[in-house]
Amino acid sequence: MSGLDYTVDLEFTPNPNSLKYVTRPDLMERGAVTFARAEDAVGKSTLAEKLFAIEGISAVMVGKNFVTITLSNHNKLTEINDRVIDTVKAALQSGEKVVSDDALGNRNSVANSDIEKQIVEILDAEIRPAVAMDGGDITFEKYQDGIVFLHMQGACAGCPSSTATLKMGIENRLREKIPEIVEVVAV
Repeated sequence: MSGLDYTVDLEFTPNPNSLKYVTRPDLMERGAVTFARAEDAVGKSTLAEKLFAIEGISAVMVGKNFVTITLSNHNKLTEINDRVIDTVKAALQSGEKVVSDDALGNRNSVANSDIEKQIVEILDAEIRPAVAMDGGDITFEKYQDGIVFLHMQGACAGCPSSTATLKMGIENRLREKIPEIVEVVAV
């Protein structure tokens, strides 16, 4: 990967506790993985492990071309920002995998019925790319008795506008395409 221009740019998210760092080139080919605690990253993502070592970071999400961090301490924001950029840039330059294949898993394996497959298809094609622009991700948990259960991750987790996104955006879109859906809830 020599000769590439490695960049890591900060973008603010709708969630005041989360920051998104967009990378060039991409960090990985596909997917997104959220690490809610430092212990969750051990052996699964050296990048996330290194980011958790920075004081003030309480969660890390690694996406295809971005990293979203959740702050537990805003007091040293400038110092945290510089360290995050240096850490992510070093990971890019190393050429090593930032997330293990095992940690990425296969999200689509949970979709068993035709309705579940349609839900995952809509999420992957329309909704996940839109929320990724804000530093978040939404993954399918299950469909039961007309209710869709989703995980809000990255900047979406704990975001003040996530309820509006979930109800007015995602729920309306899924109900428009799949009339059997009664409600969408966050897990």
